[in-house]
Amino acid sequence: MDKIIYLDNAATTPLHPDVLQAMMPYLTTQYANPSTLYSFGQDARQAVEAARAQVASLINAEPNEVYFTSGATESDNWAIMSTAIATESKGKHLITLPIEHHAVLGTCEFLKRRGHDLTLAPVDGGGLVDPAAIRDAITDATVLVTVMHSNNEIGVIEPVAEIGGIAREKGILFHTDATQSVGKVPIDVRALNVDMLSLSGHKLYGPKGIGALYLRKGIRIPPYLHGGAQESSKRAGTHNVPGIVGLGKACELAQASMAEEAVRLTGLRDRLIAGIYSNIPDVRLNGHRTKRLPNNVNLSIAGIEGESMILLLDANGICVSSGSACTSGSLAASHVLLGIGVPHELAHGSLRLTLGRENTDADVDRVLEVLPGIASRLRAMSPMYEAGSCPVEYTPE
Repeated sequence: MDKIIYLDNAATTPLHPDVLQAMMPYLTTQYANPSTLYSFGQDARQAVEAARAQVASLINAEPNEVYFTSGATESDNWAIMSTAIATESKGKHLITLPIEHHAVLGTCEFLKRRGHDLTLAPVDGGGLVDPAAIRDAITDATVLVTVMHSNNEIGVIEPVAEIGGIAREKGILFHTDATQSVGKVPIDVRALNVDMLSLSGHKLYGPKGIGALYLRKGIRIPPYLHGGAQESSKRAGTHNVPGIVGLGKACELAQASMAEEAVRLTGLRDRLIAGIYSNIPDVRLNGHRTKRLPNNVNLSIAGIEGESMILLLDANGICVSSGSACTSGSLAASHVLLGIGVPHELAHGSLRLTLGRENTDADVDRVLEVLPGIASRLRAMSPMYEAGSCPVEYTPE
C-alpha cells in the first residue's frame, strides 16, 4: 500500500505543520500558567489573547466575545444549558432540528426530560429547514433556537441568517453549531444574526481538545464550568495554552487560504460525485446538491451495508466513514439520513467522503478506480439488491 487516502476530514483533520510549530514552545519551554502575575506567565497570557484575536477575526467577532472551551461539544452544552437556566422565568421551550449533531440533540433531550418543551422543526429531503417553520414553531415560552450552520453528515448549509433574523425580531436567543463550517466557508457572526456560535479546533487542522464559544456582547448566560476566574469568570479551568495557540494559528491559516481552497475542494467534490454516478448504478446523493459544504460527499449505494464498504475501502488504503464519527461504532441507521426521508435499508448503505487540504485529483481517481468494484462484489453477495431499486434522490426546486 503506497499511500493512505484520508477522506474523513469531517471526523477530524490532520494537524497543520505550521500549527504544530506554533504550539511547540508552549508544550516545552513556555509552560507557565497564564493566570500568574510574573512575566513568565504573562508571556503565556499574551499568547492566549493573540489567539483569541485570531479566532475572532475569522468569524468577524470582537476578541472579548470569544471564550475558549475544550471543544464544540462543551460549547454546545454551555450555550444550550446555560440559556435554559438563565431564562427559566421567561419560558421553557426550545427549538432545534432533528438532524442536529448529538451534542445539541442530546443536550436538548436532557432538558426535555427535566421539564422543558422541545420542538424539532422539520427539514426537507435535502436537509434544509424552511425559516418559516422556525417562525411557526415559536411560542411565548420559546427561549432558544439552535440550528446548525452546516450538517456534519450530509454537509447541507442551513439558512442561518434568515433564522437568526427571525429570532432577533422575536427577542429569542439564537445559537448555531458551526463546527463543520468554520474554516471551510465564510462565517460572519454579524451577518448571520447569531447570539452564540460553537467551533472546534480539530475540524480546521488545529489540535483536538480545544474549541470556542462566541457570545455576542451583552448576552448574559451563567458559566457552564464553575471554579476559577478564567475566561472573564465565564469558563473555569486552567487555560490549555498549547491548544489555544494552535486553534488561533489554524484560524489564521484558514482565513488566508479558505477562498482558494473552497474552489479547489468543490471541484474535487463534484468530480467525485459525477464519477461515482457514472460507474455505479442505483446511487443516491444525500443532502442538497449545491447548498452543501465544498468538501462533503454523502451517498447511499443500494443493496450494500456501509460497514462492508468501509472495511473493503480500508483494505485498499482509503479511509471514509458511514456517517458521524461520533456514532460510527453503532449499527443504528443515521438519524440524519432517516430525518431527511432516506429509507432505513438505504440509510445503512451510506458513505461519507469528506475531502481536505491534503487530497488531490489522484485520490479521487483512486476512489473511482476501487469503489465500483467493491460495490459490484458486495451486491453480488447481497440478497437485498435489485437493479433499479434505488429511490429517486431529492431534487432541489
